[in-house]
Amino acid sequence: MDVAVAVARSCRLATPKPRAEIWLRSADPADPPVIDPEYLSDTNHITVDMVMQTPGRPDEDTRGRFSHGGWAIPGNDQVMGQALAERLGKPRGGLLLGRRSYEDMLASWNAQGGPYKGALNAASKYVASTRPATRLDWPNSTLLHGDIPAAVADLKQNSGGDLVIMGSGRLIRPLPDGLIDECLLMIHPVVLGSGQRLFDHDDHVAKLRLVGSTATTTGVILATYQPA
Repeated sequence: MDVAVAVARSCRLATPKPRAEIWLRSADPADPPVIDPEYLSDTNHITVDMVMQTPGRPDEDTRGRFSHGGWAIPGNDQVMGQALAERLGKPRGGLLLGRRSYEDMLASWNAQGGPYKGALNAASKYVASTRPATRLDWPNSTLLHGDIPAAVADLKQNSGGDLVIMGSGRLIRPLPDGLIDECLLMIHPVVLGSGQRLFDHDDHVAKLRLVGSTATTTGVILATYQPA
């Protein structure tokens, strides 16, 4: 299956638009709200056969008796680190995460420390969950529940900065056309043959254009797609 078509089935990408000017929303409720829609991008590690499950650690997500956890670690290098820093290091904006990705990512980095701990805790985090009683244990976290696509659409209008989705396959798949503006896929040179994949098997097709491609020193392809 063509990678671009497979990605499109999951990302349901939006019609291309210029990037909005990003403004930091003031804490003063008297200030006018941000009304320009912001930019929502998806950043994910995937294998050549589109598996996205458990890239970081063997015990990260063993659903379905998945036993290949940590497959993305050998692909790390400075090129990939710089690409991630450019997307995640912005002082304004935030992360949009599914509950499982939120809990695992924050718990892991707060336990081990390292360069991403402070940045993740300081970032605004919007967490999608089907359970309104979901507890969010980390700072600067806001719960989205109920009609998740509608909540994400509202967030794009009012978040005050660009939003990045990481992991969160169950959040990405149901999002309709028009919400995700761009996908950065870190395509690792490995085939696993099992595991949860980025895209659903359905008949939805959307055409994409490649707007950036970089090969890392470890053979990972950093491919950036936008709507055609």
